[in-house]
Amino acid sequence: DMNRDEARELFAMVLQETWLFRGTVAENVAYGRPQATREEIVKACDEAYCDHFIRTLPQGYDTPLNDRANLSAGQKQLVTIARAMIENAPLLILDEATSSVDTRTEALVQEAMDRLTENRTSFVIAHRLSTIRNADLILVLRDGDVVESGNHQELLAKGGFYASLYNSQFENTVA
Repeated sequence: DMNRDEARELFAMVLQETWLFRGTVAENVAYGRPQATREEIVKACDEAYCDHFIRTLPQGYDTPLNDRANLSAGQKQLVTIARAMIENAPLLILDEATSSVDTRTEALVQEAMDRLTENRTSFVIAHRLSTIRNADLILVLRDGDVVESGNHQELLAKGGFYASLYNSQFENTVA
């Protein structure tokens, strides 16, 4: 019994493809909550690990941005995580949120996502399994079917499809 706008207010999203609007960094972060104060914007950016690099921009939070802004993929992703944090929605959708960042930046993005998902229902779609290690419940899909479910430790202990995927992603990282 709710309209589309009411339903939309329940969700915040961080997508694989980041998008920035024409406007300042602060306006981009506050997109879902335009009434946010500067203090709230800075707090969200601090929690998303992007406050430091934003302060180094020519005009800080007042630096104009657009989708072709001179920010790295990881920086753009952290700004979109700050945008989701400031919305403070009870439900989150994270769709391949670390797919376009390098492994060094992925650690920062993962820490920010851990803060973002705290005390919220989150739907995380990921091929990089490091992204979902802390999930309470992981549903493993193969050819469109759920083939396993459990948390990270349970799925590794089963030694099934998830364990083979996980191990294949990390066997080349130990040298």
